[in-house]
Amino acid sequence: MKIERSLVRRTVAVAAAGATALVLAACGGADDGGSDGSAGHGGHSAAASATASPTPSASASDARGGHNAADVAFAKGMIPHHRQAVEMADLAPGRAGSPEVEKLAAEIKKAQDPEIRTLSGWLTAWGEEVPAEGAAMDHSSHGMDGMDGMMTDQEMRGLEDASGEAFDTAFLELMVKHHEGALAMAEAERADGAFAPARKMAAQIITSQSAEIERMNGLLGKG
Repeated sequence: MKIERSLVRRTVAVAAAGATALVLAACGGADDGGSDGSAGHGGHSAAASATASPTPSASASDARGGHNAADVAFAKGMIPHHRQAVEMADLAPGRAGSPEVEKLAAEIKKAQDPEIRTLSGWLTAWGEEVPAEGAAMDHSSHGMDGMDGMMTDQEMRGLEDASGEAFDTAFLELMVKHHEGALAMAEAERADGAFAPARKMAAQIITSQSAEIERMNGLLGKG
């Protein structure tokens, strides 16, 4: 009888231990799922992160809002205008006679290259065509009637062929004219544009290029 009671107690203990093991395994499985991010909290965190970050379509939607024809004309006109200024600046290394002119050219390129990318991004977001590389400005689109200061092919070739003091003088005189055209375009955007970032860029162009014109005139001895 003692042996039978002992066997019964052993059987009950083994069964209880097995049940406890099953419960612990189930709990452990749930915990593991949360800790390795494959389910539970991991999935929730990913969803929360996706919700918190702005999507590309949302950003594009922001850029599309609140612009008008003047903003489009400003972007389409300023892109080739800036590209030519960068092209002129790229001629300075190896041709400029003074370090002041070479430094100015590098600063112009550094300022205008990022603006080209920004302007291109706006046009893309607005569903407008970005001017192709080498495309001439469409004067009819922004009413500048040729007063944008763009260099002629002959002027650009003359700049390419110059060096030393002759390059410095030609570069400064042509860039002053070029900047004056940019100021007129920026003033038009400030007056007629509706897109706040474009109006802000126009204001920055007016400030920075007005200062550069004064600086260039000083180098030309006109200050």
